[in-house]
Amino acid sequence: MREINPKETTRAYAFEMWMQAPMPMVTFFKRLDVSRLVKLSLRNGLKFNMLMCYCIGRAASKIKEFYLLPVGDKLMQYESIAVNTIVANSAGEVSSCDLPYNEDLVQFNNDYLRLTNQVAQSCTDHDLSQQSMVIGTSALAQYEIDGAVGMYSGVFNNPFMIWGKYKRSWFKTTLTVSFQFHHTQMDGAHASRFLDGLQREIDSLKL
Repeated sequence: MREINPKETTRAYAFEMWMQAPMPMVTFFKRLDVSRLVKLSLRNGLKFNMLMCYCIGRAASKIKEFYLLPVGDKLMQYESIAVNTIVANSAGEVSSCDLPYNEDLVQFNNDYLRLTNQVAQSCTDHDLSQQSMVIGTSALAQYEIDGAVGMYSGVFNNPFMIWGKYKRSWFKTTLTVSFQFHHTQMDGAHASRFLDGLQREIDSLKL
């Protein structure tokens, strides 16, 4: 990552407006149709959470604002994206695992399995925040929730997604997600484009 001058970017106005705001985070909610992911997961023995993380990375990689992030009082630019997942570890607690986004689904799945297992066994976080812009996720897959708003600590400005248990009906399976982002990094239109893109990636995913 490298520091860039906000005035030389399209985020100049947002940087001035939101960097010192006491609550600069915005949260959107969206109901996704994940029927295809569920089918692919069951048919191919792939983890649903892995497929979600892959689609999140793929959708984000197509929006340039995801390669920027306010860090401290600076605006940083990254060349790559990672997707974070929370892992139940061998100590009965949870650890954090950053997964490098790779357009190759086979490679992404291999990295997912290797790194989550490594983190689970070692109880040591796998951190890529110094080299990649990390999208946080938290999957509460055993619980039915209608939505969640992430905590703003004032330390981590990364975008963050939360979801619970998907819901089955006769014709489709849906999943409600929340997406929290720092207003300096992107505007509502960018976030909406990302969420729409996420749905398209889910619908078009091929193995």
